[in-house]
Amino acid sequence: MPARTARGRFLTFEGIDGCGKTTQLRLLARALRRRGLSVLVTREPGGTPLGERIRRLLLGRASAGMDPHAELLLMFAARAQHVRQVIRPALASGRVVLSDRFTDASLAYQGYGRGIDIALIRRLHRAAAGGLRPDLTFVIDIDPRTSVRRARRRNRRARRDEGRFEREAVEFYRRVRRGYRALAAREPRRVKLIPGETTPERIHSHVLAHASRLLARGAPRR
Repeated sequence: MPARTARGRFLTFEGIDGCGKTTQLRLLARALRRRGLSVLVTREPGGTPLGERIRRLLLGRASAGMDPHAELLLMFAARAQHVRQVIRPALASGRVVLSDRFTDASLAYQGYGRGIDIALIRRLHRAAAGGLRPDLTFVIDIDPRTSVRRARRRNRRARRDEGRFEREAVEFYRRVRRGYRALAAREPRRVKLIPGETTPERIHSHVLAHASRLLARGAPRR
């Protein structure tokens, strides 16, 4: 793997809540930094001061009953700021950007999960994010029942108020999972479906292998 890239690379981690994607993002960030790469770690919703305030609105239990379209528009408001303030400048400077979620999450959660028109979500993406696409996306795929159980336990331990989505029925997460699988089937070169019900070390080995092949190639034009 080269010690640096002429242009940045954009990698994202996706999956239903509690799948272990954040752990895998951190493991990859550590591995790439050990190889001399400049890595920026960020997340959605969030990534900027404005985005973090929107995150509290979106994930807090006090927002129970939020209209699905309001939810979607808040997601894209945070994303627009994130892309312009954080992601594009980092890519322009040649950094590797690792984001915990991006627009694929909106397609899976608000599209497949909430039933919002996929074409509308794609139009919002073009408007808010300028059509920016990840170079590589990892979907950590696990059973929804396992996922919800892990996510609820994580939030209790952390004592944080980010449980609005975890209160959804398991059937909601089944729809979201189908959405992620559909995205992987549609774009198999970009979206890598990684079996998540194994050890973190084994998952990381798959993630690192895919990332290494990407970063060994010439950087794309954006």
